[in-house]
Amino acid sequence: MATTKDNVKTVLGLQDNLQDNVIDIIIRNIESRLTVWFKQHTDLTTIPDELQFIVEEMAVNRFNRIGSEGMESESVEGRSVSFKEDDFKPYLNILESYIPKQDGSGKVMFF
Repeated sequence: MATTKDNVKTVLGLQDNLQDNVIDIIIRNIESRLTVWFKQHTDLTTIPDELQFIVEEMAVNRFNRIGSEGMESESVEGRSVSFKEDDFKPYLNILESYIPKQDGSGKVMFF
């Protein structure tokens, strides 16, 4: 079974190991951010296996932005590129589905 790094390298078309350290750091940072998000919003402390595709897609996007950190848009010779402000935004609906639902059985107290 292919690893996250193998999948990222395949999508990026990388066949050597020259960028492995960079890809490892990017994947580790994304996994850390996702783990923190899950700890803040759910009762999970790890990223569910079925969401590993989010790590892969975010890693590819992040790798492609190396050298363009902090930029909102770039225009070179008629080609324009816009960058997302929040990497999690496209996946928020999926991530939010892991937030436990409130059952509405809370208490109300009047003083």
